[in-house]
Amino acid sequence: MSQIQSSRRSFLHTASAAMLGGLAAARLPALSFNLAAEPWFKIGLAQWSLHKSFFEKKLDPINFPSIAKKTFGLSGIEYVNQFYKGKAEDEKSGNALLKQSKDEGVENILIMCDGEGNLGDANPEKRKEAVKNHHKWVNAARFLGCHSIRVNAASSGTYDEQLERAAEGLAALTEYGAEKEISIIVENHGGLSSNGAWLAAVIKKVNNPRCGTLPDFGNFNLGNGKTYDRYKGVEELMPFAKGVSAKSHEFDGEGNETKTDYKKTKTDYKKMMGLVKKAGYKGWVSVEWEGGGISESEGIKATIKLLERVRAELA
Repeated sequence: MSQIQSSRRSFLHTASAAMLGGLAAARLPALSFNLAAEPWFKIGLAQWSLHKSFFEKKLDPINFPSIAKKTFGLSGIEYVNQFYKGKAEDEKSGNALLKQSKDEGVENILIMCDGEGNLGDANPEKRKEAVKNHHKWVNAARFLGCHSIRVNAASSGTYDEQLERAAEGLAALTEYGAEKEISIIVENHGGLSSNGAWLAAVIKKVNNPRCGTLPDFGNFNLGNGKTYDRYKGVEELMPFAKGVSAKSHEFDGEGNETKTDYKKTKTDYKKMMGLVKKAGYKGWVSVEWEGGGISESEGIKATIKLLERVRAELA
């Protein structure tokens, strides 16, 4: 091979490599630009946010998946069993909700269950009855593709007695839930359940990965004019959280939540969501509007806007 041919081949090899490298470099920014990062939590809607409209029959609970998506642009929903009384085992209603949620591209997250007896009842037989009463909602949750049902840990007696009783009832229900691949999660919902340390101790005693919590930003009323520190409570409950309830009541001109308890403390959403993020949580955070002064629709939209702002600030 002549020296000229060798030099020419070397030049072409170098030039080709440079050109390919340049093309690759030119493409990299465009590739990175198109790979948008997923938000660190998704915003859902708790059905209780529209409880007035449902109770007053202005809205039909069977249309909840469509309402969440078309009215609020949300793709995750939490049902409330109160709006489906007597229909937990109704195939027609279940099929209608399932079809609508699939058609709308909405994920059924969980069912909030009330009025089925106290899982920590002091009477062992009533405790067993309460556990059995929840079975139908576990079945409904499985049918709809939910991951959990939300229950209460109501009990009576001393601190330790209530801990034992609530843990026993929850453990029995969790065993049934595990068979159906449905988790049992407890909300801080008044009484000792609003004491973060107590509820965390109950979950630890149950000692089942299918038993967790649904921390609610606003439900820390212990009764008798006493409240539990909401930030401490959420921090204590987040290690077991399988959902988060973004409770809201009032907003100021800047869109911040301003509802205060008798101690004049309010929910600082950035601080609260900072605790949620610190715990490594990346699931659904659902809007639960419970205020007045503005319509339910306006309250929901204001809460969504606040969560979106905080999500961006903490990203």
